[in-house]
Amino acid sequence: QEQFVVSGGGLVQPGGSLRLSCAASGSIEDIFSMAWYRQAPGKQRELVAAITRGGTTNYADSVKGRFTISRDNAKNTVYLQMNSLKPEDTAVYYCKGRGAPGWGQGTQVTVSS
Repeated sequence: QEQFVVSGGGLVQPGGSLRLSCAASGSIEDIFSMAWYRQAPGKQRELVAAITRGGTTNYADSVKGRFTISRDNAKNTVYLQMNSLKPEDTAVYYCKGRGAPGWGQGTQVTVSS
C-alpha cells in the first residue's frame, strides 16, 4: 500500500507562485502515471496534471502554461510548480497514482488578496 504526503500549500496572492511536493512512502518508479488532483468546495475532484514514467505530461486546460508537473523517481517525489495563480485555483490538492483508488491527505491552496 502506497501513501502520499503532500506539502507546500498555503495562502498566496493572485499572480503568486507555490511549489507543492508529494512524498511517497515507497518507490514510485513502477507507477506508470502520477497525478495531481484538486477539489474545491461544492465541486468534483478534478485532474490537474499527470506525468508518466517517461516524462509525458498532460494538464487541465485551466492550468496549461501556468503549472508544471515533474517527478523524481529516485527521490520518490512528485512536484507541482504553480505560477500565475488565480483565485479559481483555490482548492485542496492531492497527489497519487492516476486512476488508483483511495485518497490521502491533501494540502490547502488559497489564492486571495
